[in-house]
Amino acid sequence: MKQDNNSLAHTTYHIEFKYHIVFVPKYRRQIVYGKYKASIGQIIRQLCDRKGVEIHEAEACKDYIHILVSIPPKQSV
Repeated sequence: MKQDNNSLAHTTYHIEFKYHIVFVPKYRRQIVYGKYKASIGQIIRQLCDRKGVEIHEAEACKDYIHILVSIPPKQSV
């Protein structure tokens, strides 16, 4: 098993919890998959890199986006 030990100022931690986050547009409009798919993916990757969040899986469907992430303990979902 892979050891994923990370550290903050005075602690080390092992992320065991993964969060499944789903973004759904208002009224489930089917606009995500078209021209916005690439730009939404770039924005989500940039935000995750900035906050230290590890993306395990991500998928954009026509009317929603779901992401499986590991979030450090200093951040909230």
